[in-house]
Amino acid sequence: MNILVIDAQGGGIGKQLVSALKSNFPAARIVAVGTNTIATTAMLKAGADDAATGENAVVVNSRRADVIAGPVGIVIADALLGEVTPLMAKAVAQSNARRILIPINHCDNIVVGVGDLNIGKLIRDVVEEIGKLQKC
Repeated sequence: MNILVIDAQGGGIGKQLVSALKSNFPAARIVAVGTNTIATTAMLKAGADDAATGENAVVVNSRRADVIAGPVGIVIADALLGEVTPLMAKAVAQSNARRILIPINHCDNIVVGVGDLNIGKLIRDVVEEIGKLQKC
């Protein structure tokens, strides 16, 4: 399984995701793509197998992924303080991969009914969903 983790800003969510995914799915290939080098570096240090930065990396790796995981903003143009370009959001949204999005209420995008959830619980939920995919 080829799992693409996308994150922005400081890469904190992506770092936690990569770490949890590597622990739970050691045979999976984890590719980390940050919208900036800080996010990419954080995910690489967390154990990603490969990493890249920027718009074209999101576009290319979205085509290759079986699963894409990250904050909900990765499918919203101009989200995450403007780091998600329209082309990035389109590439993720149109990918054939299964998207597992973390509902983060941040940067003018509010997911109603979600509230402020514990990020650790959300990361565990992502791992659980990917586990279900392996059983299909």
